[in-house]
Amino acid sequence: MIITDTHTHLYSEAFDEDRSEMIKRALDNNVKRFFIPAIDSSYTDSMLQLEQHYPNHVFLMMGLHPTSVKENYKEELAHVEAMLAKRPFFAIGEIGIDLYWDTSTLEIQKKAFKHQIQLAKKYKLPIVIHCRDAFDEIFEVLKTEKSDDLFGIFHCFTGTKEQAKRAISFNMKLGIGGVVTFKNGKIDQFISEIDLKHIVLETDSPYLAPKPYRGKRNESSYIIKVLEKLSELYQLPQEKITEITTQNSKDVFNI
Repeated sequence: MIITDTHTHLYSEAFDEDRSEMIKRALDNNVKRFFIPAIDSSYTDSMLQLEQHYPNHVFLMMGLHPTSVKENYKEELAHVEAMLAKRPFFAIGEIGIDLYWDTSTLEIQKKAFKHQIQLAKKYKLPIVIHCRDAFDEIFEVLKTEKSDDLFGIFHCFTGTKEQAKRAISFNMKLGIGGVVTFKNGKIDQFISEIDLKHIVLETDSPYLAPKPYRGKRNESSYIIKVLEKLSELYQLPQEKITEITTQNSKDVFNI
């Protein structure tokens, strides 16, 4: 039973003291595949080192995170393009729009998002979307880019059932993580009405730890708690949830 964490920041400074032990805990719990989203150029070397240390388990994305879209965003996008030209990656991500921290950058966030969607099409790669307080804005951009070669994952999905269906209409899988275990997370109220073929598992570690670790540092081994909750909600064995969601990740990332 191979479990796939489709979104984990293993290079995060939060793991600097015990990274190898933390990864071993995940591997010991059958979490064998880690998909690593990019944030900006300052993390590229750390990501490449992770891949070097865990070549059979770590799969890298490349992209510019919306909260890193600042005055120098064109330089950062040039770095993304240079890396994509230099070597293979498994997705363009994480990209999108974040209006929680800063609404003043909305216009350049939209430009960066659109540009990176076009890069994904050029390289025939999936996109991995970050959306915070920005569903309408995200869907607006996706609508302008909708096509058969637009596909990917709506990472850390926290929207409504209607928003879930709309995301799926753009060829997106829903990345489900710790929020599904929260009392106030709300997605637990409808997620079982969404066909499992549209779902992938993730942690977004070190963020958004599931119950009973909520409020603490998240790590990839805690994906088991997400799996347990989905098994309860869908009334299916954990092995079946694992089989379907890992196959979904293979379909998205083409491995």
